Amino acid sequence: MLLKILIIFILLFVFGSLFISFYHLMKGERNEKVVKALTWRIGISITLFLLLMIGFYTGFIGNPNPHP
Repeated sequence: MLLKILIIFILLFVFGSLFISFYHLMKGERNEKVVKALTWRIGISITLFLLLMIGFYTGFIGNPNPHP
């Protein structure tokens, strides 16, 4: 259950970083802020993907009864 909450929390960070980069892009500020926010988004997304892989591999996430 804790892993699922952590995954949802990380997804919120991904969307937050995406909206921050969109805000800076529309405001017309320097590209450094946009690139930095998108770089954080990529790093957080890779972390999320690794957590999902670990969760499926260990059985914390997935079908509780794979063979009916």
